[in-house]
Amino acid sequence: MSAQDEQAMLLRYLQTTRDSLLWKLEGLTEYDVRRPMTPTGTNLLGLVKHCAGVEFGYFGRTFGRDPEDAPAWLDEFDDDPQIDLWVPASETRADIVGLFTASWKNTGAVVEELGLDAVGRVPWWSGERAVITVRQAIVHVSMDLTRHAGHADIIREGIDGAAGLRADNSNLSHDDPLKWQEYYDKVERAAREAKA
Repeated sequence: MSAQDEQAMLLRYLQTTRDSLLWKLEGLTEYDVRRPMTPTGTNLLGLVKHCAGVEFGYFGRTFGRDPEDAPAWLDEFDDDPQIDLWVPASETRADIVGLFTASWKNTGAVVEELGLDAVGRVPWWSGERAVITVRQAIVHVSMDLTRHAGHADIIREGIDGAAGLRADNSNLSHDDPLKWQEYYDKVERAAREAKA
């Protein structure tokens, strides 16, 4: 595989995760995209905001490129370590989605300009581990975004039952609510039997 093909493949996987994460916002009210769905406050729009910050961080400072459109709150973690995980009412969904897509453009520009083998230093990591290549940054960010897309899958299903990878491809075995109830009941029975 050529370096160009490898780069395209890595960026395609990253984009698939980004698209999946954004799809989880579609059709929901402002309240539903912002409401905390876990005891630690995890919410859909906050996950998107966090993922924008992740991309701006790993493809900004790590490679000596602080983009103009990076959010100011990237410098405010000491004041509020959760600043990137929730969205105040003064910020709109469009603001956050725009920030997320701006982070993609920045990532793409850095990857295109530097190539996969360029070396950077992650300022918030320590020691030799902090030295990474663009390739490693893409893999790391892909893993981080995929983890958060998984959080979003569960949160969205808890809000309105919507599940799956994308609107055009759920990646689920079927979409029959009765079959899902039968499956749920089977799993619940097995759990109850195991505890006895």
